[in-house]
Amino acid sequence: MKFAVVVFPGSNCDRDMYHAVKEGLNEEAELVWYLDADLSSYDAILLPGGFSYGDYLRSGSIASTSHIIQQIKKAAADKKPVLGVCNGFQILLESGLLPGAMLANRDLKFMCHQEELRVENNKTMFTSEYQKDGLIHLPIAHGEGNYYCDDAAYQQLKDNKQIVFTYANNPNGSTGDIAGIVNETGNVLGMMPHPERAVESLLGNADGLRLFQSILTYWRNNHAIHA
Repeated sequence: MKFAVVVFPGSNCDRDMYHAVKEGLNEEAELVWYLDADLSSYDAILLPGGFSYGDYLRSGSIASTSHIIQQIKKAAADKKPVLGVCNGFQILLESGLLPGAMLANRDLKFMCHQEELRVENNKTMFTSEYQKDGLIHLPIAHGEGNYYCDDAAYQQLKDNKQIVFTYANNPNGSTGDIAGIVNETGNVLGMMPHPERAVESLLGNADGLRLFQSILTYWRNNHAIHA
C-alpha cells in the first residue's frame, strides 16, 4: 500500500506520519510537496498536523484553497482513505470535505498532553482494529481544536454514525465531546488527537498504530476483492 503525506508550508507533523507508515506498518510512504503533487498513484492520502501558512486568517483556510485540494477531493470521491489530523482536520473542514468548523479552545490556551478517547464507531476503515466503546489514549497539541457544528448538523452526525472518536474529558469545548468524525461515505476522517504520535511503546503507548493498521486491513481486503 502506498501512502502520500501531503506537506504544506508550516506542516510539522509530516515526518511523524511518514514514520508511522514506514516503521509502524512497514508500508510505502512518500512526503509530497503540495505544489508538485500528483496523487493519482497513491492508495491513501494523509494530511498532517502543523501550522499550514502560519494559521493566517483561520487554521487550514489558506491551505484549503490550494490546487492540491481538488486532487484530494477526487481521491475522496474515488473512495480512497483520506486522513486529516489536527491541522489536517482543519483543512478538511475548511475545504468542505467534512462538516463543521473549528474554534479556539474553550480556555483560549494551547494544549499539549495525553487525552483519553472513546471509540464511538469501530465499523469504519479507520477503526476496525479497535473495540466499540473502547478507551484509548492519544496526545493532543492544538490551540484551535474546539469542534463546532449546529444542532441539526450534530444530530445528522449522530444519526449517520459519523462520530468516530469522542473525548472522555472534553479538553477544548468541542460540540458533543467530538474528537474525530468521518464523512457520510466513511472514507474521510478528521481528528484533532495525533495517532501518529502513539505508534510504539517507546512513545508512551501504541494506541494510534491500530488506526493505521485498520486502513491497511481495509485496503488489503478491498484490493484482494478487486485484484
